[in-house]
Amino acid sequence: MSTTSDESTGTKRRNILLLLPLLAFLALAALFFFRLGAGDISRIPSALIGQPVPKTDLPPLAGLERDGKALPGLSNATFTGAVTLVNVWASWCVPCADEVPFLEKLAKDKRIQIVGINYKDAPDNARRFLSRYGNPFVANGTDINGRGSIDWGVYGVPENFLIGRDGRIAYKLVGPVTAENLVKVLQPEIEKALAKN
Repeated sequence: MSTTSDESTGTKRRNILLLLPLLAFLALAALFFFRLGAGDISRIPSALIGQPVPKTDLPPLAGLERDGKALPGLSNATFTGAVTLVNVWASWCVPCADEVPFLEKLAKDKRIQIVGINYKDAPDNARRFLSRYGNPFVANGTDINGRGSIDWGVYGVPENFLIGRDGRIAYKLVGPVTAENLVKVLQPEIEKALAKN
């Protein structure tokens, strides 16, 4: 009888020992989840905030026009002297299409300029996308291989960077512009950037 009791106790101990790694993993996963703000990656800070815009020399999207004029590409001169919202987008990005109406709303504010970085996209697809959903950009650079976006610290698309008149990155929004973050986050950040000389 004592042998059965000893075997039962031994089996329980082994089962507990087998469960410990699983319990430890779940505890760590929960900790990471809550430390990142319940999974909200838009809250991850960028090391580039306060830093000058990275060296940028992106060619224009060939054949892209606005008001009968060819849209220029992007260079560091694009960001000098104006508050600028840089939108990293692609035609294959579903949230990019969803945010266009909000970008067009921002483009009506003549105190700022909206520019784009077309990320890893086919030129024909990019032109069709802007023709279908709208073109809020005054300039758009193409980053076909994604190397230019790496310098910006881009994780994926869409991402938005707010640049101050001094050519420094003032704010980064990971993910699409939405009705909520436009009012609660982006417009207040734009006003802050406009208030700086």
